Order: sequence, then structure tokens, then C-alpha cells
Amino acid sequence: MNAKQRKTLEAIFTKPVPQDIRWSQIEALIRALGGQVFEREGSRVAMELNGKVAVFHKPHPQPETDRNTVRDFRRFLESAGVEG
Repeated sequence: MNAKQRKTLEAIFTKPVPQDIRWSQIEALIRALGGQVFEREGSRVAMELNGKVAVFHKPHPQPETDRNTVRDFRRFLESAGVEG
């Protein structure tokens, strides 16, 4: 994991939940942690990490992820054994 991905991970676990994390940074973080990203129908994206799978809606038209999705993503990381 490089410095930018480490910074993204720290931001995800920051309280209050940030709303300026770009979706591309989240996908890059999952891949850096050894997970996979799968495009699904519409704007859905499935992510697999350490045997856990979650489906998220990719934000559009803006590139930033909303707070609720960041919060859900944080829970997904925690369930997959990742700590901030």
C-alpha cells in the first residue's frame, strides 16, 4: 500500500465521516489491500476482500463518495478485518 492509499484508509476511519473521498481512491484501496472490484449492472460495484463481499453504488455524476457510502464502506472493511 502506498502513501496515498494509506491516507485514504485513514480518512475512511476519520470521525466525523468525510464526504470528499473520491470513488477511484476507494477502488484503488481495495485493490491495494488484495481485494477485487467487480462492475455489476447499472452503477453497482461489488467488492470482495478477505472472503467478504459488499455491493455499493458508484457515485455519479460527481466523483466524490457520500458520507453514508463511506460509513458503509468502513463497516465492510471492519468486517473484512481491516482497521484504520
